Amino acid sequence: MSLLHRPFGTHGEVHRITPASAGWRYVGFALHRLRAGETVGAPTGEREVILVMVEGKAEITGAGQHWGEIGDRMDVFERTPPHSLYLPNGTEWTARATTDCTIAVCSAPGKGGHDARRIGPDGITLTERGKGTNTRYINNIAMENEDYCDSLLVTEVFTPAGHWSSFPSHRHDEDDYPRVTYLEETYYHRLNPASGFGIQRVYTDDRSLDETIAVSDGDVVCVPRGHHPCGAPYGFEMYYLNVMAGPLRKWRFLPAPEVEWIFERDA
Repeated sequence: MSLLHRPFGTHGEVHRITPASAGWRYVGFALHRLRAGETVGAPTGEREVILVMVEGKAEITGAGQHWGEIGDRMDVFERTPPHSLYLPNGTEWTARATTDCTIAVCSAPGKGGHDARRIGPDGITLTERGKGTNTRYINNIAMENEDYCDSLLVTEVFTPAGHWSSFPSHRHDEDDYPRVTYLEETYYHRLNPASGFGIQRVYTDDRSLDETIAVSDGDVVCVPRGHHPCGAPYGFEMYYLNVMAGPLRKWRFLPAPEVEWIFERDA
């Protein structure tokens, strides 16, 4: 089994990726699949957190506030904007599932620079990106233009069946702003129908890292460095939730040499 590939579980905390377990410094990701009535929670410690209601509804208390019932998307492939909650470091949170639900816990080092707040669904618009069979659709939860966070960059991507995503291949694994930024990244994948599969390749220019992973519904892929395109076979729609973080909250990338001509042509 690839060290980059984390297969899914079925109930409870089905993913827990920490900087220590991933062998990097910044990104953390956990995922909870709860039945109605179940409760989960944790302190944020030295990390800021964005809770993303991937599916279902939950009553959430966090950072000393009761936020009420959050969530209305019962199937991620509805493509409606998600309900999310930002919590700074030094706080804690509790969620009680009011329906069966899936809650993503995205984390990165916090600096205490922002207050707790709701993120979306208002203000999040599904946006088309790419051309031809590179077309996909984006829900930006907390990217660079949204100044909600100290470190986190979080977004959702819907890739139609037969299309490519995170393509043309690109990397963000050097701390050399504005040329490129260093960002670790996790991909939480979903497939529709769930019996399907998708493909993600993670590779460096010198091929010292070169892995092609068949992902199932619910799997996570860790991207410590290198290019990381995804493919959705004909018949299977792909969703993924991206979490990125690094020393600078900027997303700047470099194309793989073999696809530079695509960037130039489609610019």
